[in-house]
Amino acid sequence: MSLKIQSKFNEELEKWDFVAAGEVDISTAPQLRELLNGAYQEKKADILIHMDDLTYIDSTGLGVIIGAFGRMQENKNKITLINPKENIKKLLSITSLDRILCSEI
Repeated sequence: MSLKIQSKFNEELEKWDFVAAGEVDISTAPQLRELLNGAYQEKKADILIHMDDLTYIDSTGLGVIIGAFGRMQENKNKITLINPKENIKKLLSITSLDRILCSEI
């Protein structure tokens, strides 16, 4: 499966909104990295990743998110994952990333 991502800057919240659908794996992770880095270079602000339609993410995808999160920490910005599916919640819990990236789990 492929990855589709829509992004826009939410002026009202002063945050980036990303809507991800499909799968993030070794073949689609570079696309996610490019979009996250490009948006953050354009405007340094928090990023919300809406995961309602994201069906799968592997360690490569998590690495992309963690890398972006680490770079954003210099400016005290963060990434928040919104509404991950149960299989993704389980992975986030196993890796303890839910404590860092998910304010709503």
